[in-house]
Amino acid sequence: MAPHAQTGSGRLSRGLLLLWALLGTGLCHVGAEAEGFGQDARTSPPVAVFNWTAQLVEETYTNITQKCWEFFVDLMRNVTASELCEWKVISRPYSLLQACLEGWADHLRYGYPNALAEQYIFQSHHHYFHNCTLEHQVYFDPPEDVLLAMIIAPICLIPFLVTLVIWRSKDGKAQP
Repeated sequence: MAPHAQTGSGRLSRGLLLLWALLGTGLCHVGAEAEGFGQDARTSPPVAVFNWTAQLVEETYTNITQKCWEFFVDLMRNVTASELCEWKVISRPYSLLQACLEGWADHLRYGYPNALAEQYIFQSHHHYFHNCTLEHQVYFDPPEDVLLAMIIAPICLIPFLVTLVIWRSKDGKAQP
Protein backbone atom coordinates (compact mmCIF):
# COMPACT_ATOMS: atom_id res chain seq x y z
CA MET A 1 0.00 0.00 0.00
CA ALA A 2 1.54 3.29 -1.06
CA PRO A 3 0.97 5.94 1.63
CA HIS A 4 -0.29 9.35 0.56
CA ALA A 5 1.99 12.36 0.79
CA GLN A 6 -0.40 14.21 3.07
CA THR A 7 0.93 13.86 6.58
CA GLY A 8 -1.28 16.50 8.17
CA SER A 9 -4.24 14.14 8.32
CA GLY A 10 -2.14 11.29 9.67
CA ARG A 11 -2.52 9.11 6.56
CA LEU A 12 1.22 8.54 6.26
CA SER A 13 1.49 7.35 9.83
CA ARG A 14 -1.59 5.12 9.43
CA GLY A 15 -0.14 3.65 6.24
CA LEU A 16 3.17 2.95 7.94
CA LEU A 17 1.35 1.52 10.93
CA LEU A 18 -0.64 -0.80 8.65
CA LEU A 19 2.53 -1.89 6.87
CA TRP A 20 4.22 -2.52 10.21
CA ALA A 21 1.18 -4.49 11.37
CA LEU A 22 1.23 -6.62 8.23
CA LEU A 23 4.94 -7.29 8.68
CA GLY A 24 4.40 -8.14 12.33
CA THR A 25 1.51 -10.52 11.70
CA GLY A 26 3.36 -12.52 9.07
CA LEU A 27 1.44 -11.43 5.99
CA CYS A 28 4.60 -10.06 4.45
CA HIS A 29 7.35 -12.61 4.91
CA VAL A 30 11.01 -11.72 5.18
CA GLY A 31 13.32 -14.59 4.32
CA ALA A 32 16.32 -13.54 6.42
CA GLU A 33 16.82 -15.02 9.87
CA ALA A 34 17.75 -12.66 12.68
CA GLU A 35 21.46 -12.66 13.44
CA GLY A 36 22.48 -14.45 16.60
CA PHE A 37 19.28 -16.41 16.99
CA GLY A 38 20.06 -19.82 15.52
CA GLN A 39 18.82 -23.16 16.74
CA ASP A 40 21.83 -23.52 19.05
CA ALA A 41 21.28 -20.24 20.88
CA ARG A 42 18.28 -21.57 22.91
CA THR A 43 16.72 -18.16 22.71
CA SER A 44 14.08 -16.90 20.40
CA PRO A 45 14.21 -13.74 18.35
CA PRO A 46 12.50 -10.73 19.86
CA VAL A 47 8.83 -10.58 19.00
CA ALA A 48 7.13 -7.26 18.45
CA VAL A 49 4.21 -7.09 20.82
CA PHE A 50 1.46 -4.87 19.54
CA ASN A 51 -1.69 -4.20 21.49
CA TRP A 52 -4.52 -4.07 18.98
CA THR A 53 -7.17 -1.78 20.34
CA ALA A 54 -10.70 -2.03 19.06
CA GLN A 55 -10.40 1.40 17.48
CA LEU A 56 -7.22 0.44 15.60
CA VAL A 57 -8.74 -2.84 14.39
CA GLU A 58 -11.84 -1.00 13.19
CA GLU A 59 -9.77 1.66 11.44
CA THR A 60 -7.59 -0.99 9.79
CA TYR A 61 -10.63 -2.99 8.70
CA THR A 62 -12.25 0.19 7.35
CA ASN A 63 -9.18 0.96 5.24
CA ILE A 64 -8.90 -2.60 3.97
CA THR A 65 -12.60 -2.87 3.11
CA GLN A 66 -12.31 0.32 1.10
CA LYS A 67 -9.58 -1.42 -0.93
CA CYS A 68 -11.86 -4.47 -1.32
CA TRP A 69 -14.60 -2.18 -2.64
CA GLU A 70 -12.22 -0.44 -5.05
CA PHE A 71 -11.08 -3.82 -6.39
CA PHE A 72 -14.73 -4.88 -6.85
CA VAL A 73 -15.54 -1.64 -8.71
CA ASP A 74 -12.50 -2.19 -10.92
CA LEU A 75 -13.67 -5.73 -11.76
CA MET A 76 -17.20 -4.50 -12.46
CA ARG A 77 -15.90 -2.00 -15.04
CA ASN A 78 -15.43 -4.97 -17.38
CA VAL A 79 -19.11 -5.96 -17.09
CA THR A 80 -21.49 -4.43 -19.61
CA ALA A 81 -24.93 -3.14 -18.62
CA SER A 82 -26.64 -6.06 -20.35
CA GLU A 83 -24.55 -8.56 -18.35
CA LEU A 84 -25.16 -7.05 -14.90
CA CYS A 85 -27.91 -9.52 -14.06
CA GLU A 86 -26.19 -12.65 -15.36
CA TRP A 87 -24.87 -14.65 -12.44
CA LYS A 88 -22.24 -16.40 -14.57
CA VAL A 89 -20.66 -13.00 -15.29
CA ILE A 90 -20.96 -11.29 -11.91
CA SER A 91 -20.41 -14.26 -9.60
CA ARG A 92 -16.62 -13.94 -9.61
CA PRO A 93 -16.41 -10.22 -8.71
CA TYR A 94 -19.24 -10.56 -6.19
CA SER A 95 -17.68 -13.62 -4.56
CA LEU A 96 -14.28 -11.92 -4.42
CA LEU A 97 -15.82 -8.91 -2.67
CA GLN A 98 -17.51 -11.16 -0.14
CA ALA A 99 -14.34 -13.23 0.38
CA CYS A 100 -12.22 -10.12 0.82
CA LEU A 101 -14.61 -8.63 3.39
CA GLU A 102 -14.98 -11.91 5.28
CA GLY A 103 -11.33 -12.94 5.04
CA TRP A 104 -9.97 -9.71 6.45
CA ALA A 105 -12.61 -9.65 9.18
CA ASP A 106 -11.53 -13.13 10.21
CA HIS A 107 -7.85 -12.23 10.01
CA LEU A 108 -8.32 -9.16 12.19
CA ARG A 109 -10.76 -11.03 14.46
CA TYR A 110 -13.29 -8.29 13.77
CA GLY A 111 -16.34 -10.50 13.43
CA TYR A 112 -18.32 -11.29 10.32
CA PRO A 113 -20.96 -10.39 9.26
CA ASN A 114 -20.55 -6.84 10.46
CA ALA A 115 -22.17 -3.49 9.71
CA LEU A 116 -19.37 -2.28 7.45
CA ALA A 117 -19.36 -5.44 5.32
CA GLU A 118 -23.14 -5.31 5.04
CA GLN A 119 -22.89 -1.69 3.95
CA TYR A 120 -20.60 -2.66 1.06
CA ILE A 121 -22.82 -5.60 0.07
CA PHE A 122 -25.93 -3.36 0.09
CA GLN A 123 -24.00 -0.70 -1.80
CA SER A 124 -23.09 -3.24 -4.49
CA HIS A 125 -26.73 -4.27 -4.85
CA HIS A 126 -27.95 -0.69 -4.93
CA HIS A 127 -25.34 0.50 -7.42
CA TYR A 128 -25.07 -2.48 -9.78
CA PHE A 129 -27.97 -4.89 -9.33
CA HIS A 130 -31.00 -2.73 -8.50
CA ASN A 131 -32.59 -3.26 -11.94
CA CYS A 132 -32.25 -7.04 -11.87
CA THR A 133 -35.64 -8.69 -11.81
CA LEU A 134 -36.47 -12.34 -12.03
CA GLU A 135 -37.20 -13.32 -15.61
CA HIS A 136 -38.81 -16.58 -14.62
CA GLN A 137 -41.44 -16.90 -11.95
CA VAL A 138 -40.08 -18.49 -8.82
CA TYR A 139 -42.26 -21.26 -7.49
CA PHE A 140 -42.63 -21.74 -3.77
CA ASP A 141 -44.02 -24.66 -1.84
CA PRO A 142 -47.75 -24.37 -1.14
CA PRO A 143 -48.92 -23.81 2.43
CA GLU A 144 -48.84 -26.91 4.60
CA ASP A 145 -52.61 -27.38 4.73
CA VAL A 146 -52.87 -27.33 0.91
CA LEU A 147 -49.89 -29.67 0.60
CA LEU A 148 -51.41 -32.07 3.12
CA ALA A 149 -54.73 -32.11 1.23
CA MET A 150 -52.92 -32.79 -2.06
CA ILE A 151 -51.12 -35.76 -0.51
CA ILE A 152 -54.04 -37.29 1.40
CA ALA A 153 -56.71 -36.97 -1.35
CA PRO A 154 -55.13 -39.50 -3.76
CA ILE A 155 -54.29 -41.85 -0.89
CA CYS A 156 -57.92 -41.88 0.23
CA LEU A 157 -59.20 -42.13 -3.34
CA ILE A 158 -57.28 -45.34 -4.12
CA PRO A 159 -59.15 -47.63 -1.63
CA PHE A 160 -62.46 -46.16 -2.80
CA LEU A 161 -61.67 -46.94 -6.45
CA VAL A 162 -60.46 -50.48 -5.59
CA THR A 163 -63.70 -51.11 -3.67
CA LEU A 164 -65.74 -49.78 -6.57
CA VAL A 165 -63.95 -52.07 -9.07
CA ILE A 166 -64.41 -55.15 -6.85
CA TRP A 167 -68.05 -54.34 -6.20
CA ARG A 168 -68.78 -53.85 -9.90
CA SER A 169 -66.93 -57.07 -10.86
CA LYS A 170 -69.04 -59.18 -8.43
CA ASP A 171 -72.12 -58.47 -10.47
CA GLY A 172 -72.20 -61.51 -12.76
CA LYS A 173 -74.04 -59.85 -15.57
CA ALA A 174 -72.02 -59.00 -18.62
CA GLN A 175 -72.03 -55.43 -19.56
CA PRO A 176 -72.89 -54.72 -23.23
